[in-house]
Amino acid sequence: MISVFAVEGLPEIRTGDDLGAIIANAYPLLSGDVVVIAHKTVSKAEGRIVALADVEPSDRAHALCGPDTDARQIEVILGETTRVVRSRGGLVIAETRHGFVCASAGVDRSNADPGTVILLPVDSDASARAIRETVAREADVQVAVIITDSFGRPFRRGTTDVAIGVAGLDPLRDLRGSLDRSGRALRSTQIALADEIAAAADLTRTGKADGLPVVIVRGVPFDGDGSASALVMPADRDLFR
Repeated sequence: MISVFAVEGLPEIRTGDDLGAIIANAYPLLSGDVVVIAHKTVSKAEGRIVALADVEPSDRAHALCGPDTDARQIEVILGETTRVVRSRGGLVIAETRHGFVCASAGVDRSNADPGTVILLPVDSDASARAIRETVAREADVQVAVIITDSFGRPFRRGTTDVAIGVAGLDPLRDLRGSLDRSGRALRSTQIALADEIAAAADLTRTGKADGLPVVIVRGVPFDGDGSASALVMPADRDLFR
């Protein structure tokens, strides 16, 4: 049986906090658990916060603005962007240095202090590994860690949480070579296990104001190790570039 439950009562995370130790001491974890963490909590602990008052927007930022867009936030987005995929009316779909294609390069004001924006972790896989190592040391358990963010999807309305950082599990379940019920060999099926766990974890949150950034998913079979970078479509296989 798979169980999914949020960790309640966590303090507001500030820059410099040891997030792994806080999680390890907040709930009795078991080996085999998957600890799912909303990226903003990780980013806050790592100081990935920008005060807009310190930002001078460029001509390009002004050009990308819409009628209700802060050019300073667009400038921060551009600083996190390796490629602007599409833009319209102040909405920027961008590719980040991680290879993620998402709105605003992951830069967001929700759950940020007034006048600030929160960025993605510099290396979210490294962040996941560090948290996993701290949890192992503090709680003497072996867990997997997934760091998540909410992404939109082409041709689909709404957002869903996906994995942007992974440690302690293989993010892809590779079924190539196995047989379906008709005995036909599967040629291309790979299940985005880490994304599925991320989306399941988000079901415990009903809104942005819940204050439930850490979720435990228990009972999911997994093995191996890997990183969220394995979930990024390689450029030579991307039909939408």
